[in-house]
Amino acid sequence: MADNRSGADVIEPVPAAQAPNVQGGEKAAQFLAQHGEITFTYEEERHVLRRIDLRILPLMLGAYFFQQLDKSALSYTSIFGLISDAKLQGPEYSLLGSILYVAQLVCQPLAAFLLVKFPYGKVIGIAVLGWGSCAALTAACTNFRSLMALRFLLGTFESMIAPSLLAVTQMWWRRSEQTLRTSYWNAMNGVTFIVGSLITYGLGHIESTRIYKYQTIFIFCGCLTVLFGLAFILMMPDSPMEAKYLSEREKLIATERVRANQMGVASRKWRWDHVLETLTDLKTWMWFILIVSISIPSGGFSSFGSLIIKDFGYQSFDAILFQLPTGAVQIVTITGAAWIATRYSRKGLTITGLSLLPLAGAIMMLTVPRSQKGVLLFGYYLVQCLGAITPMIYTWSAQNTAGDTKKKTTSAIMFMGMCTGNIIGPLLYNVNDAPTYRPGLISNLIMFALVGAMGLLIPMYLMFLNRKHAKAREQLGRSADIVDESMLRKKDVAGGKQVDIEQNEHAQQQSLEDDKGLHDVTDLKNENFIYVI
Repeated sequence: MADNRSGADVIEPVPAAQAPNVQGGEKAAQFLAQHGEITFTYEEERHVLRRIDLRILPLMLGAYFFQQLDKSALSYTSIFGLISDAKLQGPEYSLLGSILYVAQLVCQPLAAFLLVKFPYGKVIGIAVLGWGSCAALTAACTNFRSLMALRFLLGTFESMIAPSLLAVTQMWWRRSEQTLRTSYWNAMNGVTFIVGSLITYGLGHIESTRIYKYQTIFIFCGCLTVLFGLAFILMMPDSPMEAKYLSEREKLIATERVRANQMGVASRKWRWDHVLETLTDLKTWMWFILIVSISIPSGGFSSFGSLIIKDFGYQSFDAILFQLPTGAVQIVTITGAAWIATRYSRKGLTITGLSLLPLAGAIMMLTVPRSQKGVLLFGYYLVQCLGAITPMIYTWSAQNTAGDTKKKTTSAIMFMGMCTGNIIGPLLYNVNDAPTYRPGLISNLIMFALVGAMGLLIPMYLMFLNRKHAKAREQLGRSADIVDESMLRKKDVAGGKQVDIEQNEHAQQQSLEDDKGLHDVTDLKNENFIYVI
């Protein structure tokens, strides 16, 4: 909790006899109990937040960038002879796009278990080394079977990254800060389009009689990823309590400031009752439908984007260069949508508004004559705005889930939905449908409409849950209306503008013993949990 009193530079542990009873609580609760009540100023909190942003965020950005780069290498190599050099026939290229997500789908339950039981930093670092090695070894594959095997292994290691980064975001930042941070690392998808296209453009000019162009691209991307993976393992802390680069007081502030999330930090204990609640929670499956709906077109364009642009009538190198604006579109829409959702606290409406852009783009690509290449290209860029919807769904589901095991299993289901959509997506396109790819575009059009509808439906259910929790608080003799400190924005707390939480009768304050968020309680069973609509 923050106030206007400055704390001491040295934190003395509380004697065991005086420490609050937090048996059964998370490690964060035990860590805070050892040091007693912690108070800090707004300036101290902003200083710690800056240190977290400067250390943790760049590592997350790098991990997601290299994951997207290695995954997208298949699309880049498709127009530089991969299909002919590896003698791919019929739907085999589409299957190479889908098999990666089959691996991710199969491995999501394992990823959820590992993220509960083991430190995040080590799990992510080892995964980066694994998929980087697989990307480099893909260069040795010269036929469909070997490419399928390496793409499956690539997907196995990459299955860790998105749920891991989501868990890290939940651990280090308040809920009001999570949307923008999640958008930053998801925006690396757009950065990958730009950097990857430039890298591919340069490597594609290398002529050799001993190695295919696509092999050069795989080797370069894979080796860079391995080097980053080594740096990640050395620099990434496993939790705020274990961050060696923070002082003891900074660790306490970093831990205390996320208490208001009512989501916990890290229990390292697997709970089957959380798994059961996840599977019976209606909102879990509403988000599952939403993520599948947007992932189907995402998977199709991820594998066939370069080919679609080429079939507008552009040459191979021109098709690569025209991917550059795609990256810029995604960066702007992802971060811009996150800012809007944070500013107005309406994620459902933001998602519905975003769905209208790719909807319009798909209609243009279906109806505009092939002779009007510029208009078709504009429609293609509108469709790429779909990239802003996926991170919004990740954040939305994460912000509305509490309990360590439930958070991980909910994330696993979200990413299983993402994988399912990305498996289906490339299969709706076929090289034989060139140049219009009409079946794939029509199916994508339907999915965009479904996304818009779900963006309006889900907030209604979340408002129902908030009313249910308010009634539960009343029955316990407390105020039905409480302040959700985790969603306060910077302007709400800067310069003394924030209402004094300690004097506010609606404050969401609890002692460590009573704080359900730090005792691994799920959102449905914690009446103090407030859902974000």
